[in-house]
Amino acid sequence: MEYCKLQLLGIVSLMLVLGNTQGWGEDGHAITCRIAQSRLSDSAAEAVKNLLPKYAQNDLGSVCSWADRVRFYLHWSAALHFADTPDNLCNYQYDRDCKDQNGDKGRCVVGAVKNYTDQLLDYGKDTQYNLTQALMFLSHFMGDVHQPLHVGFTSDKGANLVNVHWYTKKQNLHHVWDVNIIETAEERFYDSNIDDFTNAIQENITKTWSNQVKEWETCNPSETTCPNKYASEGINAACQWAYKDAPEGSVLEDDYFLSRLPVVSLRLAQGGVRLAATLNRIFG
Repeated sequence: MEYCKLQLLGIVSLMLVLGNTQGWGEDGHAITCRIAQSRLSDSAAEAVKNLLPKYAQNDLGSVCSWADRVRFYLHWSAALHFADTPDNLCNYQYDRDCKDQNGDKGRCVVGAVKNYTDQLLDYGKDTQYNLTQALMFLSHFMGDVHQPLHVGFTSDKGANLVNVHWYTKKQNLHHVWDVNIIETAEERFYDSNIDDFTNAIQENITKTWSNQVKEWETCNPSETTCPNKYASEGINAACQWAYKDAPEGSVLEDDYFLSRLPVVSLRLAQGGVRLAATLNRIFG
């Protein structure tokens, strides 16, 4: 019995150390991946189908949160879900910010997007990499880098340490952006239906944001993906929208929710469009 208590204490301690580093919650990641899968070229769609585990039944969205589940035993992957930036500078620099707590460079969400993109370029070759895992990691981390507080401030661990109330519920600000804004939108406007919320975002991609999509998709000709740009957008959004008017002890209600929901919807859309564009460039 004493051993069980110690084991449970260890699990709880690990969860406290890791905090809410999941990026979008399961719904947010699923939305990003389903938007992406709907935009794949024929060759990319075939490659994704071949690489997905059989249990996914060719639904990329169903495994888009896999990286969150495995980080509790693949401990090396925990640092890959975010990139901390210096407090209040509101900018991101790869050489300065993409490192883990030991100072090892490249170990952040931006480095992870680059790394797993490079691994997937081995598709069709004799490779040392597990390309199924590379696909699931890339799909997840592309979502993470578009969640503004995954490029948040170092001192508060991306607002994990900023305690607020989401309406009447105690929460931290990071979790508000990971989960609460999306769940509240689904409950209030879409009868708790993720498919309806996804369809609304896709309609905005084809209508409201249609003149922006090409720019979202575009990287420099030498780049297969460009997560430095995505992270720079993220910290700008974190400063302008996530941290603003949400200090420690705030009560966040309709004013905050209704003004931030468009930002969340935009970042989900950009993440999906860019994941598709990256996979299309990888697989031809």
